[in-house]
Amino acid sequence: MGIPVLILGESGSGKSTSLRNFTENEVGIFNVAGKPLPFRKKLPKADNARYDTILKTLYKSNLKTYVIDDSQYLMAFEAFDRAKETGYGKFTDMALHFRNLIDFVVRYTPPDVIVYFLHHTEKADDGRLKAKTQGKMLDSQLTVEGLFSIVLLCVAEGPEHYFLTNSDGTNPAKSPMDMFEGKMDNDLKLVDTTIREYWKLNGGKEDEEH
Repeated sequence: MGIPVLILGESGSGKSTSLRNFTENEVGIFNVAGKPLPFRKKLPKADNARYDTILKTLYKSNLKTYVIDDSQYLMAFEAFDRAKETGYGKFTDMALHFRNLIDFVVRYTPPDVIVYFLHHTEKADDGRLKAKTQGKMLDSQLTVEGLFSIVLLCVAEGPEHYFLTNSDGTNPAKSPMDMFEGKMDNDLKLVDTTIREYWKLNGGKEDEEH
């Protein structure tokens, strides 16, 4: 029973930058868009990763922490690849493929593996912030945030970058009671350490019970 965690934020809000404090032997990055990381440190990454690469790597789970950056492009690139197809079946497929990836993390990775989905946001018709998807039909079939127990919102205000850990009513941020402060530095290594301490993911008896 692995743990998927959703990290939401606009482009430039600091999602990728939050990886800066990991060391190269701690994290594996699936770089869906193939873009350079926004800092000098070299971290292992698979550029232009798609579902097959991600699933094969997670099945082996040689590391305890993985990041999918930016996960919404898995849906966006599939939409472009299938742009000439008519009918609504392709949108059902896009929702199914993304949902199956999250389900794979939960069902088929070890209990001490955490997979972070770094994902862009967009405004819903009612003005609320939500995870970016492909089309209204996809939204009607898949509420992305509902598939995660932890959703953090990355915010940039001038030079300050931070995570919101719980909703103020206008965003989908959420986390277990007393896991985080309401606002914290956008340091995904710190987030990872906090989650592991909270749920005692230390490879011992507590880990098995979780």
